[in-house]
Amino acid sequence: MTTPFLQVIIFLILGIALIILLTTRYKIHAFFALFAACFVVGLGVRLPVEEIIAAMKSGFGHIMASLGFIIVLGTALGVLLEHTGCTSVMAEFILRKTGHHRASLAMNITGFIVGMPIFCDSGFIVLSGLNRSLARRTGIGMAVMATSLASGLYAIHCLIPPHPGAAAAAGILHVDFGTLILAGIGVAIPASAAGYIWARYAGRKLPAAGNPMEEEVIDNKNRPGVVQSFLPVIVPIVLIAIGAFTKVEHNDGIVMQILGTTGDPVIALTAGVILALTTMRGAAKDTLGKLLQEGAEKAGGILVIIGAGGAFGAVLSATKLGDHLSTAVSLKSMGIIFPFLVTALLKTAQGSSTVAIITAASIIQPLLPALGLDSATGQLLCILSMGAGSMTISHANDAYFWVISKFAGLEMRTMLRVYSLATLCMGLTAFAVVYALSLFML
Repeated sequence: MTTPFLQVIIFLILGIALIILLTTRYKIHAFFALFAACFVVGLGVRLPVEEIIAAMKSGFGHIMASLGFIIVLGTALGVLLEHTGCTSVMAEFILRKTGHHRASLAMNITGFIVGMPIFCDSGFIVLSGLNRSLARRTGIGMAVMATSLASGLYAIHCLIPPHPGAAAAAGILHVDFGTLILAGIGVAIPASAAGYIWARYAGRKLPAAGNPMEEEVIDNKNRPGVVQSFLPVIVPIVLIAIGAFTKVEHNDGIVMQILGTTGDPVIALTAGVILALTTMRGAAKDTLGKLLQEGAEKAGGILVIIGAGGAFGAVLSATKLGDHLSTAVSLKSMGIIFPFLVTALLKTAQGSSTVAIITAASIIQPLLPALGLDSATGQLLCILSMGAGSMTISHANDAYFWVISKFAGLEMRTMLRVYSLATLCMGLTAFAVVYALSLFML
């Protein structure tokens, strides 16, 4: 028996509303919110319980197979770089090149580079001490410095793997990681610049905030050199990029096969982790074990959310939502705009960029043919559009918002005026770039 279209839409909305309600109002972990939403939607559209469970297992398993190793290795790399001081070394090197009068630009660039392997909240915490000292030495307001740094970290976090939202969307929509990284960096650059420009405009007359958290004391004696600090970040990016090019070339030579293998994200990130280990000088015997355990534990929390997102997507696919909407609504005219609007709505409503893009990818995946985005290029642009939407808007329901506020000592009003509006500028700028690309590529 065919489920009426209106019934499918009602329970889809109820499922999304449940995710938002549980994660925001009741602070329920996103895994359990997504898990419950699977049954709300599945039972609501009259799927048998055994079919719902089978779809959930299939979706969960697919995401784990695609992303499990990548998320664990990426998280471990971030933990190692934080501990060894590589992130601070990179930041100071960039500052020497840009000069103190462009300190806010230096922090924006630093956030962009450091944000490639490190989650935005961790990156901001690690760099917050340097950010505060630069604000004091240069006289630039803390709102400008903090938002500049946050924008660089945030642009990368929302658009490229191995960050969980983009990585999960790539797994759900079957987009090549290397291609997404290259295209995502291209879109993230103007988005980061938009956040920086708004920060300079909106925050230049604001004074530095008082009473930020005390700076972390860093052991300068055992810090690695500049080249050694950059290698764990640069090498994986280069390997993955080369791997993406070898897939485009379709060359079966032995050299191309080797490059293709080393360009696999698992191998590339493993190389990054090994390079990061070489920076650990003077560490206690049990330090490495503790750091790797911390990385694995952090990754576990991320993986269960991503897996639940995959399960939710599989249940949505089982409802044949795409078939319903393609006959009831003309979505093709909306094209690349639709993924952006859905993700922006979810992000603004519930706060997490990761949950927003994973949920949006699950909703949009069966709609790709109706949107005219079922080609390889269309799927890539769809993820970039969702990444732009996942920036829009970060405010009081976003944990990253409070990380910035706490570590920079910024009041709520200042955060909303400078940082939140910066994320709106970033999202709109990123989408404008994606839309322009769609005019030439679709």
